[in-house]
Parts: sequence; structure tokens; C-alpha cells
Amino acid sequence: MRRFVFPILCLMAACVPSTENEVPGRNAPTAMALPPMKTFTTQRGGGVNRPNSQIAQDFLDLTFQMESGRQLPWLTRFEGPIKVAVTGQAPASLEGDLARLLARLRSEAGIDISRARSGETAQIIVEAIPRKTLQKAVPQAACFVVPNVSGWSEFKRNRGNGKTDWTRLSNRTKATVIIPNDVSPQEVRDCLHEEISQALGPLNDLYRLPDSIFNDDNFHTILTGFDMLILRAYYSPQLKNGMTRGQAARALPGLLSRLNPRGNRTTNVGANRTPKQWNDAITSALAIRTSQSQRASQAAKAVQIAQSQGWKDNRLAFSLFVQGRVSLASKPETAISAFVQSGNIYRQLYGASVHSAHVNTQMAAFALSSGKLDVAIRLTDESIPAARNSSNAALLATLMMIKAEALQAAGRGEEARRVRLDSLGWGRYGFGSERNVRARLNEIKALAPRRVRS
Repeated sequence: MRRFVFPILCLMAACVPSTENEVPGRNAPTAMALPPMKTFTTQRGGGVNRPNSQIAQDFLDLTFQMESGRQLPWLTRFEGPIKVAVTGQAPASLEGDLARLLARLRSEAGIDISRARSGETAQIIVEAIPRKTLQKAVPQAACFVVPNVSGWSEFKRNRGNGKTDWTRLSNRTKATVIIPNDVSPQEVRDCLHEEISQALGPLNDLYRLPDSIFNDDNFHTILTGFDMLILRAYYSPQLKNGMTRGQAARALPGLLSRLNPRGNRTTNVGANRTPKQWNDAITSALAIRTSQSQRASQAAKAVQIAQSQGWKDNRLAFSLFVQGRVSLASKPETAISAFVQSGNIYRQLYGASVHSAHVNTQMAAFALSSGKLDVAIRLTDESIPAARNSSNAALLATLMMIKAEALQAAGRGEEARRVRLDSLGWGRYGFGSERNVRARLNEIKALAPRRVRS
């Protein structure tokens, strides 16, 4: 229901030797002028490769339960055309990204949704407010969606009185998406994708989903082909407002067979439920305000639970990824081992995917800081296409920045300059302000071994 703050990278400074005399030189700001911002004018949803029997279970678990574990008694959705309005002080990038999202929802999910004209009543309102104001109301949330209100002020007046309780809805007539207006263009876009899709349809997130934005691992930042299939099924004539879980379960096999013929195959693999203890451990491990030792303990617990469950899927890989993140500063050897295991699982499952790209970013940073320049270049080259195909500018820019520093350290200065310049254009979309872009660039510049840096 709300998108959590989840940084692209770990504390990469932990990879840098902490010798006091070296720090000022390593943090020297770059003088390169920033190029114009790059944007993704087209977005790829990707295909859906899982059997329909699994997708049906995913649909039911996404639709009839909330992230908190509370059950939803029936399916609710909007009826008729859906209009979207924007209020507040919206950033300039919002209009283009919203237009592209609505176009995809119409063409890929078959939903009758469009921008509200002046004077038209909107069913979904997107209100842009300062991030501090948003997080004062909902700490640690990057953005969120609430039903039955028309804007931030009405949400504050009715919060906690039952009006905004999703479990009490019998249908959907209006919803408000609250997004920050002072973050990067990518974060605004990501919030639009997740929160508008949840305003329209499923309210749950499932860590077991490898190919969905409905997953709190935040590896996918825009709606995928799976997500569009779920939304197309959600608004199909075969499903109706007020259907129970049992009624939807009976309708789904025929519906998915028609919408996704390639999924008409049998499988012996069922939808393995995720224990609450694992979810709690992952949440605690990612909690920024929790102590480092507690986060490390909870990450190790998540790995242990995943292994005891016999998982070989993305949940085990993500457990190891989180363990790598939280171990960077205190136990780098543990972090490297966890990242290697995580990357191996992701590659075996999904090939050169965005999942592997996130792991490779960490490993490339380690390779750069230890002077293994060829390894850093290879890892970034492997992952740049996946970052680009997933429309993740922050990840793409970070990979390119690491590659540029490795090229520079290897004496390939002209190649480094071109790659770095390209990275800055994507960085403006992924990180936002010039200050943020330069901070990330200098953070990565600090990783390059001093003896080989030009």
C-alpha cells in the first residue's frame, strides 16, 4: 500500500579504506558540468513466464489480503471510466511520466483511465507535498494511497476513523495518492506506478514475486508485464465488484487461460507461503533506525529461515542480498560471501536480470575499491542492459559511474569521460538535484584505488 524508502546502494564508503589522511583527496568534488537530464521515453513491461496456476494464486493473495496481514472480504474496484487529477505543487517531471503510465494502463491492462479535464470529477487524485510533511504522517513511507478521500487535507481529517479503512470498502469510488514533490524524478515516477496501480487493484505485496512491482524488495520500479496481466484480469468482465475469494478463484483459471495462453501449462511447484517471521526479520533488517547489530542479526535470521524452508527462489536470494547490505561496514567478508551467493541464485533463476544488476553493483564497487578494474568493468557491462531495460536510471547511472572510474584508473581516460558524461544525464533523473548527482559521483570516485587514479 505504500512504497518504502529503499536506497539503491549500500554504504559504499564502507569499501573505502578509512585512513584519515586519504579522505580529503578522495572526496574532492568533480568539476564536470552536468549534461541535460535523460529520460525513458519508452518503457518495457516484459513477458510473463510463470504458469497460470501460480499466477492465479498470486492474484488471490495480492487481492484478498493487505500487507499487514488483514484479510479483505471481497474484491473492490472502480466501475466505469477512471479520471486522474493532480493537485499540490507537482514537479515538472510528473506530467510526462504520468501520461506514459496512463497510456500503458490503457494499452496493456485494458483499463479505461485518463487525465481529468478541467471541471471533471476525478476518481484518483495525485497530490504532491513535501517529503517531510508526508513522512511526519507516515514515517519511512516514500508515498502511499488511501481510499475515500479527495486529497491530503481530507485524509488528515479522517485518518483513523474508519473512512480510510480498505477492509470496509464495498467498492471504490475515489482514492488519493500522496507523493513527495521534492525528490528525484525517478522516485516520483516509481511512486506513481506503485500507488496508482494499488489505487486501482491489489493492495498487498508479496516477496515471493520475482517479476512484479507488488514486492517490497523494490527491484522493479515500474509496472511489469506480470503486473499488467494482474490488472487486466482485475478489470475483466469475468470478475465483479464484491466477489469473494472463492468466487474469484473459480473464475480465474478460464480468465487467465484466455488472457495468458502461454501460461497454460502444468507445474509441480506451488505457491509456497512466506512465514510472518521471515517478513518481520527482513523488515527489521532494513529498518534504518534500528542499530547495526540488530539489523545484522535480523538479516542472518532471515537467511536461516529461508534455508530452513528449503527455498531456492528469490526470497533466499533477497535474504542474502540484505545480509550483504547490512554486513558491509562491520563484516565485509560476510557481505561478499552473501552477495556472491545471492548473485548466483538470481542468475540461475533469471539470468542477467535487474536482480543480478543490483548485486553486481555491490560487487563492482568492491572490485573497484580493491583495484580489480577488469572485474569492475565486466560486472558493470553485464548489468547496464538490465538497468536500462528496467528503466532504472539511478541504478544505470551508478553502474556507469563505477565503470567510468574503473576505466579511468586503468588508463582509458577518453572512454571513461564518455561513460561518465552519459552517467550524469541518467543521474539527473535518478538522483534529482545537481548536489545529489555530484555526491554520488564523488562517493564512487572515492572508491578508486589512490595509486592508480589519475
